[in-house]
Amino acid sequence: MSLQLGSKGLWLPPADLKISQWADLYRRISPEASAEPGLWRTARAEYQREIMDAVSDAVTQRVVVMSAAQLGKTEIILNIIGYFMDQQPSPILLLNPTLDMAMSFSKDRLAPMLRDTPRLSGLVQDPRTRDSGNTLLHKRYTGGHITMSGANSPASLASRPIRILLCDEVDRYPVSAGTEGDPLSLAMARTQNFWNRRIIWVSTPTLSGASRIEKAFNTGTREEWSVPCPDCGGLNAFDWNRIIYKDVTEPVMKCVKCGAVHTEHEWKAGQLQGSWVENAVKLDEQDTEQINTRSFHLNAFASPWVRWTELIARHEEAKLGGAESLKAWWNTVLGLPFEDLSGGIELDSMKLNKSEYNAELPDGVLVLTCGVDTQDDRLELEVVGWGLHKESWGIEYKVLYGDPGQPEVWERLSDYLAKTRYYADGEGLIVSCVCIDSGGHHTDDVYRFCKINQSRNIFAIVGRGGQGRPSVSKASRRNRAGVPLFTLGVDTLKADLYARLRIDKIGPGFCHFPADVTLGYDEKYFKGLLSERQVIKRQRGRDVAVWEVKSQGLRNEPLDARVYAAGALEILSPNLERHYKRRQRRLSLLHKEKLAEQLKSEAEAQAENKSKLSSAGQREAKSIKKNHAKILNRGLQFWA
Repeated sequence: MSLQLGSKGLWLPPADLKISQWADLYRRISPEASAEPGLWRTARAEYQREIMDAVSDAVTQRVVVMSAAQLGKTEIILNIIGYFMDQQPSPILLLNPTLDMAMSFSKDRLAPMLRDTPRLSGLVQDPRTRDSGNTLLHKRYTGGHITMSGANSPASLASRPIRILLCDEVDRYPVSAGTEGDPLSLAMARTQNFWNRRIIWVSTPTLSGASRIEKAFNTGTREEWSVPCPDCGGLNAFDWNRIIYKDVTEPVMKCVKCGAVHTEHEWKAGQLQGSWVENAVKLDEQDTEQINTRSFHLNAFASPWVRWTELIARHEEAKLGGAESLKAWWNTVLGLPFEDLSGGIELDSMKLNKSEYNAELPDGVLVLTCGVDTQDDRLELEVVGWGLHKESWGIEYKVLYGDPGQPEVWERLSDYLAKTRYYADGEGLIVSCVCIDSGGHHTDDVYRFCKINQSRNIFAIVGRGGQGRPSVSKASRRNRAGVPLFTLGVDTLKADLYARLRIDKIGPGFCHFPADVTLGYDEKYFKGLLSERQVIKRQRGRDVAVWEVKSQGLRNEPLDARVYAAGALEILSPNLERHYKRRQRRLSLLHKEKLAEQLKSEAEAQAENKSKLSSAGQREAKSIKKNHAKILNRGLQFWA
């Protein structure tokens, strides 16, 4: 590629620059935006080249990037903006999830690029200049303008035709921009006047089936970044399922072609020879949207800025944090939509989680909580023991029959919760925190009981569905009884529970259940525990994940009681490490005492044996002396 000499003696860029070429020629990375400021080099992260160049391809109308976090997506967007401001001045709209994020982008990312990239520095007048017409969110330049907006701001989505539409983090957009409707549809409508429009969607995905970036990705070419195998040269995507590691150290990836394994360094050495490989199904010639869409998927294992060991360590931590943590890792590291964990757990598999306990409380239990589900004719409750890293033991599932509108059933509940349960060594625990469902027809009765027993950490709760809702929200006293009322994010707690039920190795997160069915853990209990699933439904024009009972007639009280017991643990928030150390000190002391008793018994036995030996020796010596005397007397008599 060579520069051209202009008519005024100035060197001009080639006529048909691609975006990556423009960036390599002119783009400067600002120091506040990167740890590697200075000249832009596409080769530093080679996978970015084709994504940028697809936008400058005359045939492609839409480019979709479903990606992990921190892979340079924002820098790609900045390069696209800079290219069109300089090479093909056009009206541009950048759509962020919120207006605040749009303002942050303008101040923290766009302004530094305009300041530090000489090719762009004179295009936009300072907003403080008289009659500049520029603001923080709207900037004009010769031949075009750029507007930065939030998907939650309807005003900026309702005017001005747009040729270049950049949509960042589309899976975080609200369902509606105020009362105007879907922000993506509003923004897309503004590009219709341009035959040469460009639409770019970029996002980390969310939940499979409800992710907009996933659906858009599937309508395109579905390309995966792939690098050649050092042995056979076959192209390999960075596939999590083929990464092998032990104790997080020295991970390797297996070649999909020849089966050879190579280290991270060996695979990444081939990045410059890498390419995007299409995985699209046969295109429908009538589907112009699909034909005009190039879609790319990229995960963090391809990143030149992060080591595999770090990503794997984050995965091990995420497994301990429950479904939401695992979902976040899946989305932000693998760049994939998270498959819900509510299906595929077989009833028979629960038998593998059942075992004989050595006492009422197995040794791993450190804290007891209880969840109570309120029905019109009974209370259903479960006491759960919790150990390190939320390893759990079902202690007892119980049904207290009776009208919750009468005091008698609550008195029985009070006595039951006061019960002490014991380890094999004789130490005991009582339930430390209780959550009681206040929904239904007995709200006042629940409030009354909780108010009397507040000092025992017995709390009223209300369950609320919805993705992303925290496990427990801060307690409110805005109720007629003035008692603390906690809101539980039941969808989050259910997802965490089902993630733990899938764990098949005893240790962190594993769910134990007693083999003794008299404690309530029969087939009916497990059917109730597995009674719900997560499905995708259309609500307010948007696909959302909701929980529903799998089939009519299934009772979900065991699931609710376990979820409330898990919520009680979150409310209590105990220091399980400290409980574990205290318990270990006690066991160690008991072991020392037992050992001391054993040594004492052995010493006493040895002393007794010695004493017996000493007594026997004295008797034998007397016998010998007596015999000697008899022999001597006989001798004297003979000689006499």
